Amino acid sequence: MLWHAGELGRVAFAFTDRRGGSSDGPWAALNLGTSNGDDPDRVARNLERLRVELGLDRLARMTQVHGADVVWADDFADDEIPVADALLTDTAGVGVLVRVADCTPIVLAAPEEPLAGVVHCGREGLVKGVVRSAVEALRLRGATTIEAWVGPRACGRCYELPEEMADAVAAVVPEARSTTSWGTPAVDVGAGVVAQLQGLGVAVTDLGAHECTIEDEQWYSYRRQGQDSGRFGAVAMIKP
Repeated sequence: MLWHAGELGRVAFAFTDRRGGSSDGPWAALNLGTSNGDDPDRVARNLERLRVELGLDRLARMTQVHGADVVWADDFADDEIPVADALLTDTAGVGVLVRVADCTPIVLAAPEEPLAGVVHCGREGLVKGVVRSAVEALRLRGATTIEAWVGPRACGRCYELPEEMADAVAAVVPEARSTTSWGTPAVDVGAGVVAQLQGLGVAVTDLGAHECTIEDEQWYSYRRQGQDSGRFGAVAMIKP
């Protein structure tokens, strides 16, 4: 269930894998996604299992749209799911969840305040600046020192794109330029995310540097599985 977990001051976080859930078929087993064809009741059980495992009062999530909008979970009721690609919290006991299947999941922590957040970043979000938007939102709320953990994603050796599309990404984030292992144009979104975070003065731990969701079946992958792929995720929370 928990691939990696850690703490920084009162901020705790965890990245999930596919193990330990109730879904079956292409979504087996800990699918956290609600819009990919899986049984909604099973997904609800998976989300509740994750909430209990992490000891949360509430697990907040967002509808991700490959944009750069940032919201605070505390501004929404428990049953509301905002449309955004970065979800932040300053409330103890509230976990914020990002869900991915090739895109890059990011955890942000400002331990001194404390504040915490998660970010969904794919090719479009990288170019639109969702990482900067999330970091700036934390700083506007008073964050002084921010640290980040970057999770598993499609690697730059596998994330093939048409040349003009890869060029367009690299024109905005040069560090994202890559080439597939078979010699065609590609983008390394994770490398681009790390570069953007470092450029913003954020200390980065790249947990997913040697992972690839397309190559390794312990992860869900839209590129490998298609529309029926599940979603794994990352959660950030503030401890009481």
